[in-house]
Amino acid sequence: MSVDAATVRRIAHLARIAVKEDEVPHLQGELNAMLAFVEQLQEVNVDGVEPMTSVMPMEMKKRIDAVTDGEIVDLVTQNAPEADDNFFLVPKVVE
Repeated sequence: MSVDAATVRRIAHLARIAVKEDEVPHLQGELNAMLAFVEQLQEVNVDGVEPMTSVMPMEMKKRIDAVTDGEIVDLVTQNAPEADDNFFLVPKVVE
């Protein structure tokens, strides 16, 4: 695939980038080089290759997904203007 000057201007317009007329040929070459690289990557056989997040094999550190109160309920509610049975009391705002 090849990008022409009109396509460069259209991409610049859509990206809201001001491009001077003398910069268009340079950008055209840059975009064509990028597209050529992507085409080259599409030729690589990746059948059976697992997706990876790092070049080093590692497992994510996981914690137990358990609901807790943080064990500091008293410290949290002591800053509240009003609290009852470890809950914040707020004024009614809907009638």
